[in-house]
Formats: sequence, C-alpha cells, structure tokens
Amino acid sequence: MIDTHCHLDKAEFDRDRTAVLERARDAGVEVLLVPATGPGGWDGALELARATPGVHAGLGIHPQILPETDPRDDDRLLAELEERLRRGGAVAVGECGLDGPTAAAGAPMDRQLAVLDGQLAIARRLGLPVMLHALRAHEPLLALLEREGLPSGGVLHSFSGSAELVPPFARLGLHFAFAGPATYPRAKKPLAAARAVPRERLLLESDAPDQTPWPRHGRNEPSYLPLIAQALAAAVGLDAGDLEAVTTANARRLFRLEPAPPAGSARS
Repeated sequence: MIDTHCHLDKAEFDRDRTAVLERARDAGVEVLLVPATGPGGWDGALELARATPGVHAGLGIHPQILPETDPRDDDRLLAELEERLRRGGAVAVGECGLDGPTAAAGAPMDRQLAVLDGQLAIARRLGLPVMLHALRAHEPLLALLEREGLPSGGVLHSFSGSAELVPPFARLGLHFAFAGPATYPRAKKPLAAARAVPRERLLLESDAPDQTPWPRHGRNEPSYLPLIAQALAAAVGLDAGDLEAVTTANARRLFRLEPAPPAGSARS
C-alpha cells in the first residue's frame, strides 16, 4: 500500500518516528508521501525522504500558513519554493490549495488564489503533480483549475467534496484520496464520492497525525491505513486486496514512483 499523504515530519512523531515506520511496514504500507506545508518544513521533509527508503516528499505553501506571513513576502516565498524544487528530491508540489475557514482568519480568498496560482505555474514549469487541499472551497478551486489547467496531474487529498463534484475535477486529470472520514460509522458523503471516482483515480491516505480512522482513537499513524482501505473497498465493490493493488498502481503512476525491488535483490 501507498500512503499518499502523511505528515510524518510533524513534531507529533518526534519521539517514536522509527517505531511508527516499522508499524507501517508491518501493516503493509510500503511507501509514504510527506507533504511539507511551508518553508519551515521543507528541509525536514526532504531530509526525511533522503534518509528513509520508501519515503518521498512534496514541498508547498499551505493556505493555512498565510495568516502568519506578510502578503508582501508571497512572491519571495514562491521564488524560494521553485528554487528548492529545482534542486530535486521532491516528487510533487504541495501541500497547497484553498481553505474556506482561513479566508475568514486573515488570508482572503483572492490572496489564497494568487499563491495557489503561483504554485500551479511552478508545477507546470517543472512537470510535477500537485497535492491539493480544498476545504469549503471546491468551487473557486475548480474555477481556477479549469482556467489554468493541470498538465502533470494531481490529487485532491482527503476529498471532502460531493459525488457531483467528482466528474468535473476528474476531467482535469485529478486523483481523489480518501482518509479516516471514510471509516466513520455515519459516513455517507465520502463513500458516495468514492463510488463516483473512476477506479484509476482512487488513492489512499492517512493524513496522519490527523483524521484517525474508526475505531482507533488519539494520534493517527500510517499503520492504520488498512482500515481506510477496507472501508473504501466495501464502498466501491472491491475486495481489500484488489483495492490496495489499484490504489498502489495509481499512486505510482501519478507520482512516478518506481516499484520496490524484490526482497534480497542486489543493485548492479
């Protein structure tokens, strides 16, 4: 399995990151993508990816950090992001996107759109997919993507939109990742959306340390990904093994990840 969105670089994992990774491997999670959310996390995510087999990094500017930064610095941050991405080591631009609550908390939607548009331009120039956050902002995101395009694809992480929003986003080349909310006992919206997603666009994610799947409690971690896979498999009419194979192939294709070598194989 591939966890396409796991904040393994966060402080919540500082005390036992190695053990978390071991539990993930034991649960069948072979690959993890760590999306850094701002310049303070770019180096850490890249270092974690360099030092840890099977871990890959994305670098982005998350809309929720914008209230903490001066709008006059936006162009400089975008330039720094592109320069860092050009050095290599990251497989995607992101986490980036739009956030409705943040628009009321100090980062107006027009500013969020401008910063996201800048990151989409970087993704186009570098030929990288994007890891997109969208919370109560799917309509302006769709309008921006329809206008600007997305030539290297991307993913709507922890998709919280309706089933009706799936087709227009899918036409733009986007994938859809589902997280812990798909497991909740009263989950209806995410499962209806999952059923509307073409199977070649389905992805799994933990979003750890957040969105802990039912029936677990407390800090989330990637070893819980099989719970999400089981819920998603039941929703779309696949057995868990087939769902894991489909989502793994989808993630490898989107992020251009090489399959892991067979156990015991040696490099020539």
